[in-house]
Amino acid sequence: MATVLKRTWTRVRPMATAGARASETWKLPEGFVDKVNAKGRGLFVTWSPQLEVLAHPAVGCFVTHCGWNSTIEALSIGVPMVAVPQWSDQPTNAKYVQDVWHVGVQVEGVVTKEELARCIREVMDDAKGCRTKAASWSHMAKKAMSEHGSSDRNIADFLSKLGLSAHN
Repeated sequence: MATVLKRTWTRVRPMATAGARASETWKLPEGFVDKVNAKGRGLFVTWSPQLEVLAHPAVGCFVTHCGWNSTIEALSIGVPMVAVPQWSDQPTNAKYVQDVWHVGVQVEGVVTKEELARCIREVMDDAKGCRTKAASWSHMAKKAMSEHGSSDRNIADFLSKLGLSAHN
């Protein structure tokens, strides 16, 4: 029983003591992080500047749970996505990624390494034009956020209704 409790506490402790940016490595098999780090085949961090990472030219696609912020960040930067939705708004966002905006593909069924590899290959091979469509969304986002773009005008209109000026 002590072994079970000890092993369980090892898994439960990170959740019980989690901070705002807690590591998710407890979900991985025991010893996996050390093995990957020792071989120099990856880097595990508790947090990274997602926008900067997505904007790097080496990023070919973004495997994402399709939370709203992540989805908007990928769209605004023009990175095609592999959607792995879990709950809440994520399945709806994933549906838009694949079937409405055509900027990525959604995994089907239980996520196996084969299914994930299939989806990554599909996005990277770009047979559906996801990269071009993602770039188009990035262009539209930049235009909307530029001076006198639709986002800029909407914020100015909102502030004027509050009796404030957007351009002090």
